[in-house]
Amino acid sequence: MIDKDIKNLLSLGQIPKHIAIIMDGNGRWAKSRRLPRLAGHKEGINSVRKITRICGEIGVDVLTLYTFSTENWSRPKAEVSALMKLLLKSIKEEVKELHKNNVRFTTIGDLSKLPDSTRDGIENGIKKTENNTGLNLVLALNYGRRQEILNAVESIANCVQDGTLDPKNIDEEIFTSFLDTRSLSDPDLLIRTSGELRLSNFLLWQSAYTELYITETFWPAFREDALIAAIQEYQSRERRYGTLDA
Repeated sequence: MIDKDIKNLLSLGQIPKHIAIIMDGNGRWAKSRRLPRLAGHKEGINSVRKITRICGEIGVDVLTLYTFSTENWSRPKAEVSALMKLLLKSIKEEVKELHKNNVRFTTIGDLSKLPDSTRDGIENGIKKTENNTGLNLVLALNYGRRQEILNAVESIANCVQDGTLDPKNIDEEIFTSFLDTRSLSDPDLLIRTSGELRLSNFLLWQSAYTELYITETFWPAFREDALIAAIQEYQSRERRYGTLDA
């Protein structure tokens, strides 16, 4: 469990209700240790386990992890295949613990393109934890923000065409209702590991007023102290949402 003193320190400020993380640097972490890339992905799962536990303990409502993007299919087939197998293995091993800790497991993205066995494992995990009321752990799988927007526009156009939606009524709220994330609040804090300064097609619409935090730490090395530092930085900022200073 998280240290009581640290938990008390965090409680002095506002805990972000929704944390999103671009988990970057698995390959570079492995390379720096002269290990195969897959070793970085495996160690990254340990970070997922620890960060999920801590977020649940400190009162975060939603943790969204950028797990596999639509662009990741362009990686070598052997690596993609290994990632899909690792994903399935991890979900099977972790779901029992997630359920025990009252964590609800959900996804965003197009699961239809995943291997059948991987998709079945994911759907079983979602089903097993669907009634849990604690942290919502959201994995972004085969997810890309541009594609999500295009899908939403197509759906809205179809509704306009069949007469179920008046174009004059389309606003931000209506548009958001057609997104994968329609049941989620926008992220309060978005963390990117490995020092890269870009969003990489992740939650672009949802991150309009999200606080961004960039760390040089590679994802496999991102543990409790790194998360606490990110949250404390978030707590030190004043969120004005485009308004003037008070």
